[in-house]
Amino acid sequence: MRIVLPAMSLALLLGGCGAVPQSDQPAPRKSAAVLTPRPDTRACLAELGASKAAFSPLPDKYYGAGCSTLGTVQISSVKSDDAKLALTNLGPVTCPLAETFAAWARFGADRAAQQILGSPIVKIETMGSYSCRNVAGTPRRSAHATASAIDVSGFILADGRRITVSGNWNDPSPKVRQFFATIQASACKRFGTVLGPAYNAAHYDHLHLEMSGSAFCK
Repeated sequence: MRIVLPAMSLALLLGGCGAVPQSDQPAPRKSAAVLTPRPDTRACLAELGASKAAFSPLPDKYYGAGCSTLGTVQISSVKSDDAKLALTNLGPVTCPLAETFAAWARFGADRAAQQILGSPIVKIETMGSYSCRNVAGTPRRSAHATASAIDVSGFILADGRRITVSGNWNDPSPKVRQFFATIQASACKRFGTVLGPAYNAAHYDHLHLEMSGSAFCK
């Protein structure tokens, strides 16, 4: 069930539903869901609701092997200055990540699209959020394993254009290149870790936006 939550009573914020986490690996045996959000999560849910995002709070779940979805939401859209920005392919994301992402989408990505490309964004395409897996080539769990990262792959503009990281990062148009440089710089001010095509070949087709880290931007 999707709901649009303005700043409202916390009782309503507790009425979320579950979701099947994204993963390309078999999920370990699940523990019982914890249905009552922690105080810090309740405060975050109130702030996210005030941003006019459309989301459903999710119960805490532990999957073992370092994978969990704690304090997460299922978010389907965020608010720009005067419209709704649809989101694709997102599973559970932590509430702080959703709140930060909503602000970046509005003030970083959409405003850059309007100012540089001459058209607002109507949809942000992603490659997902939660996935019980390691950082590629390492034994270390990815931030995706705790729903603490989102991979953004492209944008649909109101004028019909589709701008993708894989197809347009090095676009012949200087305005398109400026748009990507601007939104990455904006993300680097908000997220702990931001990785794009310049980081390595594994990120050729998306911007990895992660809450953890300390201003690591590549």
